[in-house]
Amino acid sequence: MKKAGASEGQSASELISKRIAELGDWRGKTLSRMRKLIKEADPEVVEEWKWMGTPIWSHDGIICTGESYKKVVKLTFAKGASLEDPAHLFNSSLEGNVRRAIDIPEGEEVDASAFKTLVRQAIALNGARKSKPSKPKPSKKPKA
Repeated sequence: MKKAGASEGQSASELISKRIAELGDWRGKTLSRMRKLIKEADPEVVEEWKWMGTPIWSHDGIICTGESYKKVVKLTFAKGASLEDPAHLFNSSLEGNVRRAIDIPEGEEVDASAFKTLVRQAIALNGARKSKPSKPKPSKKPKA
């Protein structure tokens, strides 16, 4: 597992583990479960710690962020609007043009298989965008 975005001498993975432990309630358990599903879907996932303490999971670009609030754990997929969601896991940020989120309230279980499918789709989308050849820049030839 690669670790990126270290802060205060700790790796991003350590900081995410610390956040989960600090939550100490259903939110920590939920974030921990979703983290485990992300790692199962992509053993090569990179954990990052950005934006003043937000867990990020990346592979050729951001897959999703994991935030905890009083009433929900929110997983925001950076390019969620481009993903197929036949299980209708996305239930937040539906009006956005790019992002989509899954708000998980206390006691709710997210379909593990459907969630891992979303993660894999996000990775494939990131990889497809990365591998597209860039448009050649027009060359500036000196005038004769």
